[in-house]
Amino acid sequence: MLLLTGATGTIGLPLLRRLTAAGLPVRCLVRDPRRLEAERVRVQIALGNLADPFSFRHALRGVDTVLHLASTIRDQPGGSIEELDAIATWRLVKAAERAGVQRFVFFSTLGASTRSPARLMRAKAIAERALLDSSLSWTIFAPSMVYSPSDPFITLLERMSLLPVVPISGSGRAGFQPIWAEDVADCVIAALPGGPAGTESAGARYELSGPETLTYAEIVGCVLRSLRRRRPFLRVPLPVARRTLRLVELLMGPAAFATWTRRSCSRCRSSPASAPPTPSGSASCPSRCARARGGLRKIRVVPSPRQSGKERTWPRQSKIRAACPARPSATRTASRSGRSRASTRSATETR
Repeated sequence: MLLLTGATGTIGLPLLRRLTAAGLPVRCLVRDPRRLEAERVRVQIALGNLADPFSFRHALRGVDTVLHLASTIRDQPGGSIEELDAIATWRLVKAAERAGVQRFVFFSTLGASTRSPARLMRAKAIAERALLDSSLSWTIFAPSMVYSPSDPFITLLERMSLLPVVPISGSGRAGFQPIWAEDVADCVIAALPGGPAGTESAGARYELSGPETLTYAEIVGCVLRSLRRRRPFLRVPLPVARRTLRLVELLMGPAAFATWTRRSCSRCRSSPASAPPTPSGSASCPSRCARARGGLRKIRVVPSPRQSGKERTWPRQSKIRAACPARPSATRTASRSGRSRASTRSATETR
């Protein structure tokens, strides 16, 4: 039995479809089963959430593998980012140890560090440490910005495209390497016990990113071309964007469409950007994302280029992929944590 948290999210839904298609018994820890769509009749449902640690005991009964995807990028009425991303993960890990879970798969984020200025990054780093210090067999995925046609970030850009101009905070040169949610789901399936990389993924940390580096302005341009809409960009100075988003967050609370998070990188000098409403949306350093591209090769998953979307089942995805030309690949490095928690080994490959 597998326990899946975050089953209604950007990665959770495509992953859940793969798990049920493979005939694996799945139990989903959810607040609203209706958001599971058609998959809710094919899985067991455990009502609960990260703010309710008492729901973990029932959800973990008879479970041998935990897939922990649930996360939040902003404070919620049920708890802060630190409580829901760090403390809740620690509690789930402890409950999994008591329940006799054999494998714990955790979704962190690219750039997670206790020294990061972003609260989400610090919370994810603390959650990773809680898992590494446990007695469980673990696998950690740290993806870059994950996207799908229905994710909140793409949806927000579609709504903003209805305006006469599309606002962009700062210079719009913040670098991203977005990866498709379906590719991330393939990585998880490959790393599960019985998968192609099921054995070697135990005690491994995989950093994942897409095959192309795009600036924030280029991502917005891709979405506009996929919608066949032409809009000029309105460059909003960073101080104005910061004050505006903080005012929006103050007025709307958890319902705010975006919040301000400083995500600058001293190495690539990317500008801070308003946080996309996705747990994995973070500005990426080119050197870090080069290692992350290698994470996909390590787990034997080839990231999908945007031009290959026509055979996919999502027509909106095909439009987004076809809207921008491909870029030549750069030098790529693969990084993988070994079984020993104290050791890390890396392999470098030039394509």
